Amino acid sequence: MSDSTYPVTTANKVNRYKHQATYDIDTIHTIVNTTPVLHVSFVPNPAIPLPIVLPMIGQLGLYNPLSPPSEEDGEWHCYLHGYVSSRLMNLADAALKRGEPGLPLCVAATKVDGFVLTLTPNSHNYNYRSAVLQGHATIVDDVDEKLWAMRLITNSVVPDRYENTRVPPDGAEMQSTRILKMQIESASGKVREGVPEDERKDMEREDVLDKVWTGVVPVYEKLGEPQAGPYNRVAAVLEHVARFVKEENEKREKYAFEAAHKPAPLKRPAKKSET
Repeated sequence: MSDSTYPVTTANKVNRYKHQATYDIDTIHTIVNTTPVLHVSFVPNPAIPLPIVLPMIGQLGLYNPLSPPSEEDGEWHCYLHGYVSSRLMNLADAALKRGEPGLPLCVAATKVDGFVLTLTPNSHNYNYRSAVLQGHATIVDDVDEKLWAMRLITNSVVPDRYENTRVPPDGAEMQSTRILKMQIESASGKVREGVPEDERKDMEREDVLDKVWTGVVPVYEKLGEPQAGPYNRVAAVLEHVARFVKEENEKREKYAFEAAHKPAPLKRPAKKSET
């Protein structure tokens, strides 16, 4: 891996709309780490090669027990949270027992930032960000790394949430929870931002331009007002929750509206052989 990008290989090379492709590490990691639900695909039985896709909670992280993490000190992994007896965990465990490097996985993350409405149905689009990771996953057996990953994943939902709960997890919780970590062997992303774009043949038709509204409908997830639970005894919403809701809503709305006004991406015609 280079300092700032994932290497382009046959496994992760983007063939369609190459101008929207990105292999930038920071961009890909941001997409994954700001997506609440990751979609994890795997083949449970090689004899019946029908893939399964599971929605899971996960996070990219850099674990280093000796010092603050940095690119020089460790390797990024995708950590996935699951139940001890789930099929995915059992398959990963079985793969190691067979002497394999782990369970082959593909992890995908997608964020929709806008509906791009154009002159014709064929050119409608989304403003979006997506990322795909590929690699082999193993069970985290080291207790310190497992606790670190549990904290990482919990705080990816609401920052500082782990420290504001009853921790550490007790024995039963540690036994019932398993963490998978996937070594990232290839990764790529695609990003589309900008205003609508149409073919010249339609842009030259005054009758079409006069009757079809074009533009972008910004799309973003909005966090609602926190609602107290039935046994809550804390009078006010804690600061880390209130701050997260406010800042997250502002950030998401700002990105979606800014993306809606950017110039149309430079379109590079695809070769006939591209798929």
